[in-house]
Amino acid sequence: MPETPAGAKPASRAAALRSARRRSRELAMQGLYQWLLSREDAGAIQAHLIDSPGYPKADAEHFEALLNGVLRSVDELHSSIRPYLDRPVDELSPVEHAVLLLGAFELASHPEIPYRVVINEAVELAKTFGGTDGFKYVNGVLDRVAVRLRPHEASPRRG
Repeated sequence: MPETPAGAKPASRAAALRSARRRSRELAMQGLYQWLLSREDAGAIQAHLIDSPGYPKADAEHFEALLNGVLRSVDELHSSIRPYLDRPVDELSPVEHAVLLLGAFELASHPEIPYRVVINEAVELAKTFGGTDGFKYVNGVLDRVAVRLRPHEASPRRG
């Protein structure tokens, strides 16, 4: 059995799941970005991402549910985010657009994931892949979407 360095804790199953879920979100966001730019067939995009080096570390089931779920629900997701945008959807950066679609989908379709986790993960994606302040925009929009889609879980913030 491999030794753990002094003071280090062995990786927990929960941490591994979080890491695999994060990787699945990254891959799904990249696939959505590609789709937004090319409108390429979802199957081709998925096949390309499955061949990427980080795929073995992803939660494959969650990745497929996210990518395919968003692509099946684009119109509804746009309806969810549009009231909270300060510009038309087609003027969003492709990264922010992909992250907002992904976050709105998880808020709408994955109630088992706490809304704060969904928003935090979306913010991290925007920080990693987006422009300098894109994460602030993503946070603000998804915060308001969460209040609408999960009113019992996410109540409006007060003063």
